[in-house]
This record gives sequence, structure tokens and C-alpha cells, in this order.
Amino acid sequence: MKRIIAIVAGGDSSELPVSLRSAQGLYSFMDKEKYEVYIVEMEGLRWEVVLPDGSKTPIDRNDFSFCQNNVKTKFDFAYITIHGTPGENGILQGYLDLLHIPYSTCDVLASSMTFNKFVLNHYLKGFGIRISESLLVRAGFEITDQDVIEKIGLPCFIKPNEGGSSFGVTKVKTAEQIQPAIRKALEESPEVMIEAFMDGTEITCGCYKTKDKEVVFPITEVVSKNEFFDYNAKYNGESQEITPARLSEDMTERVKLLTSAIYDILGCEGIIRVDYIITKDEKINLLEINTTPGMTETSFIPQQVRAAGLEMKDVLTDIIENKFKTV
Repeated sequence: MKRIIAIVAGGDSSELPVSLRSAQGLYSFMDKEKYEVYIVEMEGLRWEVVLPDGSKTPIDRNDFSFCQNNVKTKFDFAYITIHGTPGENGILQGYLDLLHIPYSTCDVLASSMTFNKFVLNHYLKGFGIRISESLLVRAGFEITDQDVIEKIGLPCFIKPNEGGSSFGVTKVKTAEQIQPAIRKALEESPEVMIEAFMDGTEITCGCYKTKDKEVVFPITEVVSKNEFFDYNAKYNGESQEITPARLSEDMTERVKLLTSAIYDILGCEGIIRVDYIITKDEKINLLEINTTPGMTETSFIPQQVRAAGLEMKDVLTDIIENKFKTV
């Protein structure tokens, strides 16, 4: 019998439309001869499965099942592609753990930690990984413009501490922009990260591991036409994405080794994507880690999989079947 797979998309953040697009990408990549695949849309308390005829029916949250023609169907596996809460921060992972349903991503702890940019960066700093100087500001607390300038400097980035990097992010160049940028970021997250600007080449590297192999994908170089890699640069073609990146052989190997090490340090599972800045002095600086990276046809991971000479169908099968291996 075919395993029954839920591609879980949606979520409760501004990234919901992007997540739904990733779900469509994953659905197109999945091996339909091997799996019976459904898209599950989650938004608040609306949990619905999309049936083959396009109609939707509710998910029973007691056991993550649904009924079709009076027949109850339980999922064997959840492929999580929510970009934001509750699928990227460990909440959904905890629910699935309670139901003993295997899933595609990192566990509760690693998901929660990677979703919190400030916690993640300072945790990895303890392992010798280079990060940018940063401050954390919580809702209800105030920080003066002078404090930001003295401790972080200008320009800097002000961004939601918990969330993706597409919404609520501002590159701040003047003191007058600091408070509006903090307010903007607070609309997306109850915590704000103020991070020193790093000048250099932005790159991203995907990786996944199973019980019997390790795959680190070719690196992508990101050349944004905008001030930084914002929503329009990501999704509206306002950037140039070069895979493999224009790096030396030595630098390429260093980035791949670091990506693999980060995967192991955090105990990651499934596909992750690590973003870096390489400064002019050839130092590799961590930006952030994505544990539910975009999966549209033009997203970084599918690009990197193609550049590696692999098929997305085979990669997804690796990830799913890995959870059912006993060795």
C-alpha cells in the first residue's frame, strides 16, 4: 500500500501565501506512484485537507485524520512547509510527536531554536561560528537611538526576531529610521533583533542527512537588485541567483563543511538551508537557518538540487523513507 502523505502548509504569519506556493511545489515533486499525497491547509483553527476534486474537508485534530465518503484516512507522514508559526517554531512538531506521526523537519527543540534568530546566533557563537553583533528588544521595552548607534552602529538591520526574513525587515541608515523600523518589526513578532550590517557576498547552502548518507548541495550566490534580499528580491525576480556560487574551491569546501557541522550541532533533520555573508577578508558569517525552506520551482533548494544533478522526487523520497528506517 502507498504511504499517505500530508503536505502541511499555511500557518499564522505573513508568510502564508508563500507557504501555499511551496506546498504546490512539493506536491508537483512528490512521487505519486509511491505516495498518496494531500495538501493540508492550516490557518488558525481552520485545518482542512484539499481533496482530489479541489474541495476541502476538515481535519480531525484528535488524530490528524479526515473523512472522505465516510471513510476515515490517517496520515503516515507530515511534510511541513509552513514558513513561520506554528510549523517552523516547534509547535506543530510537538503536536505530531504526541500523535506519533513522523514529519520532515527538525524536532521541537531545534525548530524552536532556529526560529529564534537571537537565541540561535548566540548559541552557535559558543561553537566558534561567526555572527554579527546584535541586540534583542521585546515589546513594551524601549531602546534609545543612541544605544543602537553606540552598541550596533549604522547601517544596521532591524528585523522580527521570530519569523522569516521577508516581512518587517528594515535596513536602517539614519537615527530617524530606528524607532519606525522597530515598530514595523513588532507587527510581525513580539521580539525585535537589531543586527550590525555585514558587507560582503550573500550566499545560501542547503543540506540534508539520512541514516546512511549526507548531501550538501551546491551553494547559491544571491545578488539582490534592492538594498537587501527582501520580499521582492525573493519572489518578484528582483535578484540574481547564481548556482553554483562564484566562490573559490577552497571557500566552497569551507562553507559546505560549516553547513554540515551546523546541521550536526543542532541535531537537524530533513532539509535545512543556511544563509551566510562572506566578508572581504574571507570570513564566513552566519545570517540565519531555515528549517522549512521554500519549495517552489524557483526556490533555492530546488535550484541547488538541479545543480547537483539530483531529482527533487528522489530527495523527498529520501527524507520520507528515512523516518521509517529502523537502523
